[in-house]
Amino acid sequence: MTIHSLTAKLLLVSVIVGLTGTAILAVLAATVTAGEFGDFMFRYRRSGLAELLADHYATNGTWEGLPREFSNRSLAGPSPRALGKAPFLSFLLVDNTGSVVVSGQGYQVGELVPEEGLSEGISIEVEGESVGALYLQSGAFDVGPAEQIFLRRVNFALAVGAIGGTAAAVVLGMVLARSLTKPLRELTAGARAVAAGELDTQVPVRSSDELGELAEAFNQMNADLATARDRRRQLTADVAHELRTPLSVILGHTEGIRDGVLEASAENLAIIHEEAQRLERLVEDLRILSLVESGELSLELGEYDPMALVEKTAASYRALAREKEIDLEVVSDGREVPTIRIDMDRMGQVLGNLVSNAVRHTPEGGSVILAAHAWTGGVEIQIKDSGGGIDPEDLPHIFERFYRADKSRQRDGAGSGLGLAIAKSLTEAHGGTIGAESQLGQGTTISLRIPNVA
Repeated sequence: MTIHSLTAKLLLVSVIVGLTGTAILAVLAATVTAGEFGDFMFRYRRSGLAELLADHYATNGTWEGLPREFSNRSLAGPSPRALGKAPFLSFLLVDNTGSVVVSGQGYQVGELVPEEGLSEGISIEVEGESVGALYLQSGAFDVGPAEQIFLRRVNFALAVGAIGGTAAAVVLGMVLARSLTKPLRELTAGARAVAAGELDTQVPVRSSDELGELAEAFNQMNADLATARDRRRQLTADVAHELRTPLSVILGHTEGIRDGVLEASAENLAIIHEEAQRLERLVEDLRILSLVESGELSLELGEYDPMALVEKTAASYRALAREKEIDLEVVSDGREVPTIRIDMDRMGQVLGNLVSNAVRHTPEGGSVILAAHAWTGGVEIQIKDSGGGIDPEDLPHIFERFYRADKSRQRDGAGSGLGLAIAKSLTEAHGGTIGAESQLGQGTTISLRIPNVA
């Protein structure tokens, strides 16, 4: 029969372990108890026999007559039973000269026995003087009825204890099995809920052990899945929103030209073309983001001077800055800037997005400053503008896709809303980092840190 329940398996294991353990302990305890009790009774009876023999010698002053008294070696009779109140089998008694008084252990009365041929004996003393020695072998005494009753009671108590221990093991096994399987049952229910689409499902963390860590990992996984779902939904909504505006403009103008409401003038065609370019930029930006995040964007790396990259970017946007009467300049602290290993085109795209964004949000008469200097482990490039700054609540989110600091403001046609997200992804693809510092009314500084050539 196959057992499918983990609780039943754990309970069965606890029962087997409990039965095996208590059985082994009971057998060992019974064996040790019987052995120790037998040794105790042997020493006790040997001492009683030695006292009886000493009394005989003290009374008679000699060992004469003793062989006749102990001639009956059967287990019956008053004399044997008087020795320690228990029957005995045989013993060897020698006098102080080593001559056998009571035969035993292969020696006959009158023979001289060498000490090295005997087992350990007990000296028999009368008034402090040794008058002989008693030799007994283990097992010389029979187990009497009283001892047998005692051992049976001990064995019964051990059996009861073993049964009680097994019962306790079963009860504790049930408790342990339920406590161990409860988190697993909760995780199973949570996994099924997630499979049904309930990504907000959380399971209770009941301990700090491996099961608790598993529950925490499960909850974190669900939270990450829920976040990814929400971001996907938001991305879909944002993409739909970004596509709707240029498509509406294109459709409106083309339908107007078709219906004769609008003329097919250069101005109207330029509007259609501009919106089509905006769509193209949006699709290309989404493609780049997808490639970077999937790790499929190939970079053509080479060693380049970061100051040359900064100067090239500044030259590309000076005309745009001049139109808005914005001062766009490159500054240097005069120290040598180490080369960096980058894809020149991709990093040019990053700086272009950042400078374009800075110029767009800087008012007339303001300034945009580009700088590059050595940094521990690489090069830091900064773009600082004198615009209105970013609210502290919005600052942590500006590198997210389509994020708007001003939710009520429609995005102008100059950007796709993905510039900062692309800048972050491409910078990280080069092993670098990007961050922003800003205060309302005091402008914004974007900092890129790119590792240099090892």
